[in-house]
Amino acid sequence: MNRISFSEAADMYKNADLYELAFMADGVRKEKHPEGIVSYVIDRNINYTNVCSCKCSFCAFYRDEKDGDAYVIDEKTLRQKIEETKELGGTQILLQGGLHPSLRLGFYEDMLKFIKSLDVWVHGFSAPEIAHIAKLEQMSVEDVINRLTAAGLDSIPGAGAELLVDSERKQISPNKITSDRWLSVMEKAHGLGLKTTATMMFKKNDKPEHIVEHFDKIRELQDRTGGFTAFIPWPFQPDNTELGGEHVSAVEYLRLLALARIYLDNVPNIQVSWVTQGPKVGQTALRFGGNDFGSLMIEENVVAACGVGFRMSVAEINNNIRKAGFIPAQRDMQYNILRYFD
Repeated sequence: MNRISFSEAADMYKNADLYELAFMADGVRKEKHPEGIVSYVIDRNINYTNVCSCKCSFCAFYRDEKDGDAYVIDEKTLRQKIEETKELGGTQILLQGGLHPSLRLGFYEDMLKFIKSLDVWVHGFSAPEIAHIAKLEQMSVEDVINRLTAAGLDSIPGAGAELLVDSERKQISPNKITSDRWLSVMEKAHGLGLKTTATMMFKKNDKPEHIVEHFDKIRELQDRTGGFTAFIPWPFQPDNTELGGEHVSAVEYLRLLALARIYLDNVPNIQVSWVTQGPKVGQTALRFGGNDFGSLMIEENVVAACGVGFRMSVAEINNNIRKAGFIPAQRDMQYNILRYFD
């Protein structure tokens, strides 16, 4: 299949038949993953703080430093969460927080060293967090990443991308880094040898051209670096947020996911978002181009703050994958298969 252009993708998003999109996306998935395996990671999302100076209108999780329920995680709690994760077969910690105005680089280095002493992969911090630390310390992003890597950081998640369209970012997250800055942090991480993921948070009624602009920026960077292991689009959850608005429908989600699989021909894996869409839509998304079921998600707080509470066990994830006609497998962040489930 030839690479589709920006204008072709925008037209497909607006006008293509849903099942035609699904057929095309499933064809790309088969080309890239002919073995019929659908993988997922067993990890835990640990939010080391809920204090954030960004105060995005779509977020129900953040707190001010002086709020009564503001926190910074302590080592005892961190150890307990990691040990529980390992007991459940987990191999990875997704470590993220807010843009805390008072925490300095030494705090992050100490936290990473402590986590690594417990022998677990650290998929940690977002591009906005790294840019925030660099600004506080008056250091380059490269120097911050090198310091964090030396302390134990293994890879970087794609959070904070939202839509990589600055006119949209100014409306929903005016205090967050620009799209160019997000891309620059990722490019620097890739250049330093770190693998990352790329994400997208989209809203109902986002312009098709904005959706494709986001895809295009990811594809263009991936052409240069090859550093993204996966793309993970998920719909904005409006409940309990300042921004509010309507929920994205399952059909709208599947339409966007299929187009992502078609357009992002250089990104090897597309992750489905059962955490926001529920297990049945997640299962259906495996026939709309998805080849990865994300995470067991032992703990998740940010989406849960918006009132979304989907949870599944390993057995339930495996059952959903099998019923869709695929072979379930546990993986690590780099998409090495750790074990297959009969």
